[in-house]
Amino acid sequence: MPESPTLNELLHAASRTFALGIDLLPEPLRSEIEVAYLVLRVSDYLEDNESMTPDEKVPLLESWARALRGDAPGGALVDRLVGVDDDTPDALVARNAARVHEALEAMRPGARDVIVRHTADSTDGMARWVRRGPDIADEAALDDYMHEVAGRVGWLLTDLFALDLPAVARSHERMMGLGREFGLALQTVNVIRGLHGDWERGWVFVPRSFVPAGAPDPVALLEGSVEDPAVERAILDRLVDKAEGHLEAARRYLAVLPRRRHGVRLFCLLPYLFAVRTLAISRSNPRVFREETKIGRADVTAIVRNARMLGWSNGWIRWYGRRLRDTARAPAPAGP
Repeated sequence: MPESPTLNELLHAASRTFALGIDLLPEPLRSEIEVAYLVLRVSDYLEDNESMTPDEKVPLLESWARALRGDAPGGALVDRLVGVDDDTPDALVARNAARVHEALEAMRPGARDVIVRHTADSTDGMARWVRRGPDIADEAALDDYMHEVAGRVGWLLTDLFALDLPAVARSHERMMGLGREFGLALQTVNVIRGLHGDWERGWVFVPRSFVPAGAPDPVALLEGSVEDPAVERAILDRLVDKAEGHLEAARRYLAVLPRRRHGVRLFCLLPYLFAVRTLAISRSNPRVFREETKIGRADVTAIVRNARMLGWSNGWIRWYGRRLRDTARAPAPAGP
């Protein structure tokens, strides 16, 4: 990676999966969503890094939100971020926060206002949850957390799409609701595939209300001190059912996007299909509490190829989603 990476190089370093879709977008959406993604990766670094205490993270997150809104200069925060030496993709983006912020300030006013509003609100939400700590009592608490880190992203994207896509603007209120559900769908799948990794950094996203009465605490299951396949299955089934409900809303969101805007559809379709596949594999993985579930490169390649050929069809999206769910152990075919 060069000493002064471009924004696109930062994007690809931070997430090859999301970069696949962002690179397919038409301008100016491509550049705008690239910057929005990188802004939130800075927020993610401040929320998730293991080199700071919660008491350090909260004021930094709040400072980043104020800097995004233009309510306060971000110089001191940027100076702090330039010096981070964590060897992670989010740390790399954080070290370049000044360049990301400059790109945000330079974009067209309507898009800048959308991105600033939603990313700053999301960053404040992360600060609230860092202050609150990893206490997920029930599904409502889980949804509250996921809304701050992902549901608001669905709102952000919908507002950006509405600037250029009349079909989204005409159905804006409905699309905002479905967009939030889309974000919750992707985040619920992330929770499932990252159960063990999140526990290692001190967070357990299994709502206590999902644990059967008298069953072991999820921490005991995640650390391996207790093995109870029946309890693990019961918890996993609750999480999978929740994810599938959100994913159905995501499919309805996709159906509204105009077919002739294939790049926009692909940008949304690829993470949806990756999530469907990841969820199918996680459901059949008895070790999901002890290791991260990832789809293989062959699956990614097949999904991208098939979506590029047939993703214009809402009927095909419905059919292919079912195939990805039903064939969890082999790449799904392209068409019926």
